[in-house]
Amino acid sequence: MDNGDGKVFLGLGLGLGLSPKREVPQNKNNKRLLFLDLSIPIHPNNLDHKASKDDDHDVDFSMSYGRKKLRLTREQTTLLEDSFRQHTTLNTTQKQALAEKLNLKPRQVEVWFQNRRARSKLKQTEVECVLLKKNCERLSDENRRLKKEVLELRSSLKMGKPPAAATPSQSEGSGSGGGGGIR
Repeated sequence: MDNGDGKVFLGLGLGLGLSPKREVPQNKNNKRLLFLDLSIPIHPNNLDHKASKDDDHDVDFSMSYGRKKLRLTREQTTLLEDSFRQHTTLNTTQKQALAEKLNLKPRQVEVWFQNRRARSKLKQTEVECVLLKKNCERLSDENRRLKKEVLELRSSLKMGKPPAAATPSQSEGSGSGGGGGIR
């Protein structure tokens, strides 16, 4: 809207379409403001809820399955896997040659290699995660054992007993230099 000094302002409001009619607001100078309502009703009035849900499902289905998924033959997959073992990335000439050999488009070969690299990375990440979890469990167990040992040593000091000559950590060879003998 023009505010008198030649400048035009445009406002855009988004809503849920819940209010059927709205009063046209006016600014301080009693000028009418223009609003463009682009709200879409959540449930169209002329359809019942069941039909609406079915239509939504059909739209989702057609959008997500718009293109037919490429199915490779066993020979194509074997050749792609063999090529991947030799080189995880292909240059343009390798990609072109492999595509011709497999009767595929170069873009299909490129996408297959990208997906295969992603699967390899995911598998490696999963293996590393399992190893890290095992290591974490081992360290947590050792931490609990050491905390228990510290509590036992503190309680023995409070009671006035001298600590045992060889504690379990010393007998395991964790740095005492020989098992608690006199130095």
